Amino acid sequence: MLFQPDPDVEAYVLAKKGAERSYPFGEDVAVYKVKNKMFALMGSIGINLKCDPDEAIIYRQMFDGVTPGYHMNKEHWNTVALDGDAPIDLIHKMIDDSYALVVAKLPKKDKERLLGGFEP
Repeated sequence: MLFQPDPDVEAYVLAKKGAERSYPFGEDVAVYKVKNKMFALMGSIGINLKCDPDEAIIYRQMFDGVTPGYHMNKEHWNTVALDGDAPIDLIHKMIDDSYALVVAKLPKKDKERLLGGFEP
């Protein structure tokens, strides 16, 4: 059965310019990409988000519901329990940051298109 992501969190993720959802790892994990680069994964345990390594540690110390990224590089990814103690506005900030970290690594042309500075 296809995993049904949290509708409010998914709407926030998919509102990011160029964001797309797929299920490359099976029906139980939704993967969100921008220009073919992952910036979020959502499954039954929560949402995995890319994070600055220093901030990742701080979030883990502050919230029981934020743990090292499940099946990810634990230095750069956190798993956030959507039913945990991290407030939704922090989850939104973490989504914003994850998206920004991935977009920052894209080629200049793609970055400009996403940020509105270039029209094809």
